[in-house]
Amino acid sequence: MTSPNFIPSTKPLPFELHPSSIQGQGAFAIRRIRKGTRIIEYLGERITQAEADVRYDDESMARHHTFLFNLDKRTVLDAGTIHNEARYINHSCAPNCEALIEKGHIYIYALTSIEPGEELVYDYGYERTEDMGPEAEALYVCRCGAPNCRGTILAPAKKAPARKSSAKKAKTPSTSRKKSVSKSRGKKGAGAKKAAGKKSSAGTRKSTQRRAKSPSRKRAS
Repeated sequence: MTSPNFIPSTKPLPFELHPSSIQGQGAFAIRRIRKGTRIIEYLGERITQAEADVRYDDESMARHHTFLFNLDKRTVLDAGTIHNEARYINHSCAPNCEALIEKGHIYIYALTSIEPGEELVYDYGYERTEDMGPEAEALYVCRCGAPNCRGTILAPAKKAPARKSSAKKAKTPSTSRKKSVSKSRGKKGAGAKKAAGKKSSAGTRKSTQRRAKSPSRKRAS
């Protein structure tokens, strides 16, 4: 957080950053966060898909792989440069948050009610590509420790259609509704933007949002 590219939230946040057993720094609730609350916006530099491929080659991907989010087919949000507190929200296979795209911005929402002291986490759900073999499982290993941990931050091999409509890190959603976000192969640090509270129900949000996706970087041949 001492980086000159760190842009702190200008509004009081319902969480603080502390060392996490999952990875590095994590976001921990300092008060109860109600289900459906918009917690923070995921800030990052807006770059093209081509620029993301140039910035994050195989060597850099081996070290960092969770800072990127796809906004659309042409634009990627890179929190490896400009970022805020959202970048430090970790992955878990048992998420209590989700990342959603709204009008060209990515926000982190509470999937469940979150109690004080509980770590905020969401499923990065990196999209799998055809060229991913067993080595990808090792590169994208998950250490969330959840009882249902699938062992990787990659999305399940077969995802239900309903999940495709939600935001995923760094891969462009195909629907026009608000998307849930999924992570893509970029750097990690939880890379999320600030957000303001939202009163609409989960059902209402799904009709206007889509899950954010993480961009899938092309591996060098």
